[in-house]
Amino acid sequence: MKHSLSRPVALLLFAIVVVTWGSNWTITKTLVQSVSPLWTSATRSAIATVVLFVLLAARGQLVLPRRGDVPVVLAVAVLHMGAFAALVAFGLQLLPAGRSIVLGYTTPLWVAPAAWLFLREPVTGSRLAGIGLGLVGLVAMFNPLAFDWSDRDALTGNGLILLAALCWAANIVYVRAHRWISTPFQMVFWQALLATAILSVLAWWIDGVPQVDWNSGLVTAFLYTGICGTALAHWAMVMVNRSLPAVTTSLGLLATPVVGVAISAIWLDEPVSNSLIFAMAMILAGIAIGTIPSWKASAIRA
Repeated sequence: MKHSLSRPVALLLFAIVVVTWGSNWTITKTLVQSVSPLWTSATRSAIATVVLFVLLAARGQLVLPRRGDVPVVLAVAVLHMGAFAALVAFGLQLLPAGRSIVLGYTTPLWVAPAAWLFLREPVTGSRLAGIGLGLVGLVAMFNPLAFDWSDRDALTGNGLILLAALCWAANIVYVRAHRWISTPFQMVFWQALLATAILSVLAWWIDGVPQVDWNSGLVTAFLYTGICGTALAHWAMVMVNRSLPAVTTSLGLLATPVVGVAISAIWLDEPVSNSLIFAMAMILAGIAIGTIPSWKASAIRA
């Protein structure tokens, strides 16, 4: 954790993270067809918790949360690892994975106005332009020619994913305001542990004892989402952020929904409509314009 990687290794690790996060939505889509969304989220979180414990213990970074870090542990566990994960899982029961990931990645569009409202961050012209472009993409996804407004399942699914994006945005805004005592990576185990406890209690209360027809494919999918898609991906992004410029990682992460849409089309045979492609292009362009400071324009062009 204390040493940066060489640029080629960091780029390779970054590419693996993008593919892993992009495919995670498709894997989750398959899981919620066999396991309830709450138990899916709880099981994945439990696997990630175990792996994170091993990673932190092996590196001598396992520490108890200090009083000043307790609020951020609660915020991330509830808003991101808990609410976001569960809402996405419920939404994926009703929506194609490709559409879901595009809606889920509208999160940065909601961060800018929330940061202005709660953190007094200035809303620059580039941020306004980015929000405008993103909203154009969002409107394109819900135009009557591309979306059936009479389909209640579709309305519910889209609403759940957008609510998940708002929870993620709220989490990002809170984390920005938090004054860290321990490092974010040292706290991720406790965040995952608390999220696992919350999700498990809710799953037991609402769904009861899980009735799962276990098979090798299901076990593999859970291990992939818990180990690769959550725990190792989080560790890898810490290493990548230490090794690559922020502009590189910011722009590179925009490839995640593109990869996710492509994987869902190949694996699940989901159709990719022109309206979805246009919406994704507008939303990602809006995020790029709104979240990358203007002084980095030369780096972006390079």
